[in-house]
Amino acid sequence: MFLRSSRAIRRQWRICHGLNRAAESQVRAALTRSFQTTRHLQVVKPVLLADIGEGIVECEIIQWFVEPNARIEEFSPLCEVQSDKASVEITSRFSGVVKKLHYEAGEMAKVGKPFVDIDIQGGVSQEDLNALTAPEPATEGASEPLNKDSLSQPPQEQSSGNKTAQSSTQEPTPQSSSVKKGKCASLATPAVRHLSKELNVDIMEIEGTGKDGRVLKEDIYKFVERRDSPSQSAQPTSPFSATTPSDTEKQVETTVQLTNTQQQMFKTMTRSLSIPHFLYADEIDFSQLYELRHRLNKVVAQSAKEGEISKLTYLPFIVKAVSLALYQYPILNARVEIDEQTSKPALVHRSQHNVGVAMDTPSGLLVPVVKNVGARSVLSVAAELARLQSAAAAGKLSPQDLSGGTITVSNIGNVGGTYVSPVIVDREIAILGIGRIRTVPAFDDQDRVVKKHVCHFSWSADHRVVDGATMARAAEVVRKIVEEPDSMILHLR
Repeated sequence: MFLRSSRAIRRQWRICHGLNRAAESQVRAALTRSFQTTRHLQVVKPVLLADIGEGIVECEIIQWFVEPNARIEEFSPLCEVQSDKASVEITSRFSGVVKKLHYEAGEMAKVGKPFVDIDIQGGVSQEDLNALTAPEPATEGASEPLNKDSLSQPPQEQSSGNKTAQSSTQEPTPQSSSVKKGKCASLATPAVRHLSKELNVDIMEIEGTGKDGRVLKEDIYKFVERRDSPSQSAQPTSPFSATTPSDTEKQVETTVQLTNTQQQMFKTMTRSLSIPHFLYADEIDFSQLYELRHRLNKVVAQSAKEGEISKLTYLPFIVKAVSLALYQYPILNARVEIDEQTSKPALVHRSQHNVGVAMDTPSGLLVPVVKNVGARSVLSVAAELARLQSAAAAGKLSPQDLSGGTITVSNIGNVGGTYVSPVIVDREIAILGIGRIRTVPAFDDQDRVVKKHVCHFSWSADHRVVDGATMARAAEVVRKIVEEPDSMILHLR
């Protein structure tokens, strides 16, 4: 009896011991899987340059805000890029450590290609990684360092230092500073960078005095003054030696590459000139609008708060008048669409009036768009124009500001021209060119000589789909609204 009970106790002990071993093995397996998952998430992958606009395939790296081995947080700025249309700041979607920069400042980066390698850390889902990064070959190891140049550079510097002691004592400082500036470009706006190119100045050689070391225009002017001062003191005594060319009979040709804005303008105008244009021009009397604007500016100046516009120009009234005319002639707000299969053309009508306004900026001609003008007041249009103008001057226009236009207004009059023959923008049907406002003598209804403010409006339209009579009637609507601006009250919503 005693033997049977002891055998039963021994059997139960073996079963319990086996269960404990099984549970322990399961816990170990679970821990191993969690550790492997953590190692899988802490990988270095190349981050792709996302598409930042319509038809943009490459953009210039203006400046880097990070450098290799720098710790970054989510939504931290990585770099600033300049596309064909605008300057965009790219931020990081994840936290991690920067491992490699694929481009130097000033180089062209391809959209859809890696531009920075980040060691992504934390609980990141595999779907987000696949959406953000390129597919990784199976032969590559996650632990392999991607920035091999930075790892191999210190031994080379040490070996070179052992061979030449004198050169190592004189050159380390400029070498280290040049490498650092090559990876992290000096902070400057596109307008300042454009000025540096005009004055043939390397912006990397300038110490910025602005916020966070930002290079200002004053810094460039001071740098040029210091640079040119020795040459001025060393000028020869003859006043003609500096200006007389060495060989007047030989023609010298210098090749200059187009800027990003010029390249985009080259492509756009090449496509635009395939459209058969016809021109319609008329003279507009601005006398009543001149008086109305003068009265409204007094009201706007008194009621304007900080950050709001305090003065109205003529352009918001003209943009609003164009929008009112589009309600009667919606064909001018459409675009021509050619079916790829049948090659038959069709008109695509658009409900919103997105008026593009050509602007002269430091980087060239840009056409930001005032969206949904039909739903805006004249004051709202003026405020949006002021925002776009300030953003264009600072080179901060976003791709959204430059896309979606349905018709364009080009105000060449602020530069000084009286007559203009505007070129239609691709994917649009009409464009309005505005000349300079002039004060001229004229006769009134009683044959008395009076002073009038006149301006020439020049319309260009796509003659494939718009006939001359339609364009003339639409231009007549705009003329009546501008000459009698009080009629805008009848169209308020």
